[in-house]
Amino acid sequence: MAEGAVGPRLYCCFKCRNLVSCHDDIVSKTFRANNGRAILFSHAMNIILGPKEDRQLITGVHTIADVYCSDCGELLGWKYWKAYEESQKYKEGKIVLENFKIVKENW
Repeated sequence: MAEGAVGPRLYCCFKCRNLVSCHDDIVSKTFRANNGRAILFSHAMNIILGPKEDRQLITGVHTIADVYCSDCGELLGWKYWKAYEESQKYKEGKIVLENFKIVKENW
C-alpha cells in the first residue's frame, strides 16, 4: 500500500496475505512466543482453530487452541480458552499471533 493509505490498519498472514486481524483489536504488544515476539488480539478473523489442549506456557498452564490461517493453513499463533491463575484470566477468549507470521497491510 502507498504511504498515507486510508482505512483501517490490518494484519495479514505472511504467507498468503489473508486478512487475520485489525490494529484496533490489539490488547498488548508485549507478548512472547517460542519464536520471539507476539501480539495479543481481542479478535481475529479468517482463522481455523485446532483442538483445545492444556499447555504449559511462560505464565503457567492454560487451555489453548492453535490458530491457523483459513486460506493456506499456516500456524499463526493460539487462542486462550481458559487461564487457571486469576492474574491470567484477562487472556481468556483472546488470540496471540506471532510477529513473524503476520504482515502489516494498509499502513
